[in-house]
Formats: sequence, C-alpha cells, structure tokens
Amino acid sequence: MKATCWYGKKDVRVEQVPDPKILNRRDAVVQITSTAICGSDLHLYNGFMPTMEKGDILGHEFMGEIVEVGPDVRDRKVGDRVVVSFPISCGECFFCEQEMYSLCENTNPNAWMAEKIFGHSPCGIYGYSHLTGGYAGGQAEYARVPFADVGTLLVPEVLSDEQALFLSDIFPTGYMAAEMCDIKPGDTVAVWGCGPVGQFAMASAYLLGAERVIGIDRFEARLSMAREKAKAETINYEESNTHEALMEMTGGRGPDACIDAVGLEAHGGHGLVYAYDRAKQAMMQETDRPIALREAIMACRNGGTVSVVGVYGGFIDKFPMGSFMNRSLTMRTGQCHVQRYWKRLLEHVERGDIDPTFVITHRMRLDDAPYGYDIFTNKEDDCIKIVMKP
Repeated sequence: MKATCWYGKKDVRVEQVPDPKILNRRDAVVQITSTAICGSDLHLYNGFMPTMEKGDILGHEFMGEIVEVGPDVRDRKVGDRVVVSFPISCGECFFCEQEMYSLCENTNPNAWMAEKIFGHSPCGIYGYSHLTGGYAGGQAEYARVPFADVGTLLVPEVLSDEQALFLSDIFPTGYMAAEMCDIKPGDTVAVWGCGPVGQFAMASAYLLGAERVIGIDRFEARLSMAREKAKAETINYEESNTHEALMEMTGGRGPDACIDAVGLEAHGGHGLVYAYDRAKQAMMQETDRPIALREAIMACRNGGTVSVVGVYGGFIDKFPMGSFMNRSLTMRTGQCHVQRYWKRLLEHVERGDIDPTFVITHRMRLDDAPYGYDIFTNKEDDCIKIVMKP
C-alpha cells in the first residue's frame, strides 16, 4: 500500500509499504477513504518530537471502511463505515472507565520511554513517534486499528466523509478546550491560535454558552475564517499588543478563560521574547516555545481558567508561576479524550448546529502529501486544513 513516511526534518515521502495485518484479537483493518494533515503533525515534520524513526508512517486523523476484524471484535463488522479516534484506548482500564481515554494504561508499549520524560505515560497514538507506541499512522491506504470496538465510531450514511472526519481529533479537541473553561453565560473566551483546533475551540465556546469569543493570530486568512465562520472577534498580534488589546476589549478585567491552541512552536509579536526562545531551543536548553501560554496566563482575569490543548513535548522556560499562583488561576490540559465527546458532537453535526467542513481549505491526493506538508508548515496559499484521499 501507499503511505506517507517520515525520513527526517522536513522530509516526508509517499512510499510503498507492507499492508497492515490483524495482530491482536480485538484489531480491525480499515481501508482509508479520507485522512488529514494535523497541525500536530507539523511538530514531527519540523523535528521537535523525539523518538521518530526513518520510515514511520504519519497521520492520526482518518476514517474509512472496515475490511477485516479480529475474532474478539464484537460491535464492528466488515463493511462498517467508521471514523477512528487518535487516542488508542482499551476501554477497560482505570482511566478508560473514567472516560479519560487519552490516558489509557494498556495501549502504549513504550510506556517506559514516556515515563522517563513525562513521569507517567499517556496512551498510544497513531503515527506520533515511538514515545506514544510507534503505531503506524493513517496517512495511508490502510491502517490497523487496535481495540476497534472502542476506537471507532459508526458514521451515518447521510454524512459525507468531510463532515465526519474531524471527529477523529480536531473537533473533539477544540470542544474539550472550550469545555475545560467551565463556560458560564456572559463569559468572554480568548483563543490563541486560529488554526483548525482554534477554530473549533471558538465555535465550541459559543455552543457551550460563551457571550464573546476572541481569536488571536497573525495570518489574515485564519483571522478572516475566525470572524466569518466561528463568529469571533479577532486580534492580529503583529499589529496590536495582545495583552493591551484584550484589556481594552474586556474593560481591564481580562477574559474569563484563555485557550492555548498553539503549543510548542508558538511565534510572538515581541521580537526579543521570540528570539530568546529560539536561542534556547538552538542550544537545547528549552524544547518548547511557550509564548502563547505565557500570554494566556498573563491576560486571563483573576480567578479565571487557562485551557491548554496546544501540544507540548518537553520543557519550557520563564513560566510565570508568580502570576499563576497569586491570581488564583486554574489550568486544565490534556490530549483529547475523543471517545468521550464524539457521539454528542456527531449529534451536533446531524442537527446542523455546526458544519465541520468550514475549516477545509485544501483537498489533494495522498500522493501530494509532501507538497501538503510544505504549504501547511509555511502557511502558503492560505492553507489552514488539508484533507487527502488515498
């Protein structure tokens, strides 16, 4: 089969690789009909995530048709059309029983590796380094899906692939980002990053009852999408001081909740801060650039909530702990517990409350994945979200 393979920093190739096979009794094999490049994939492409190996198959947002099932798969059958959750979860461990699926204790065979970096291990994740299990990803023609009963959602025939595909990751991730804000009527929510996850976070904040939503970015295409599709007010941080703008927009109090949908590759409108973080990274004294996170903490109102779904991989410098502690802030974070949310979000899509396809700007063949990665990472051609067809 064809698959998008990682060979080093800014080096991905579509190559012929062996077809996946059933390895465990609860596995399924899915023939992929739609897949996507996620902003998180760019952290791999740009060389920020450790434990990648040459030839690793990328991708964790995908869906398709089941073509084979293991003997212990009970709730899925050959021919089912499904979307696949990016967390690989057993459904039976301590964390899965609490619907904290991205913390599953049984799906990361390299848990020892993650424990050395994180203290404890998260779940296995498709196509996202050997730190999270070394699983083959879904930017391919086929994929093996462990624990298929838990990790797949049946897709109604009335929905297109593009309406369902983002239930694999970015729609639930954006929704969880908003839910963690504990939004109350009248709240103002600020979102750093108007990429796909940020767009869904803004739209979800309104679904959950926010009165005002403010999106922060530097690319006009993203800011326009935030205004036109997510109905947010916007700040271009290259044209305005983000903190000052937010204070002016909120009467000096600050947003009730702040969402970091950027993560470890943040840029900044203030040259010295950005230069400092880049220099620390170059000297391997800091793994991540927490510019958006610092801003979110400093801007959030006293007693407010900072929600972090932007991916971080290691260590950060200059964390404003004094601000965080003295102002009674709450921080909530996590890789998304996709299976907790996807049924309710599917109902929103079926009712027409939201059309997830609004984030798509580019459609291409799987063969064009290297080009897709290039324009996505360089923000060319107003690229915000790419969907690929194997």
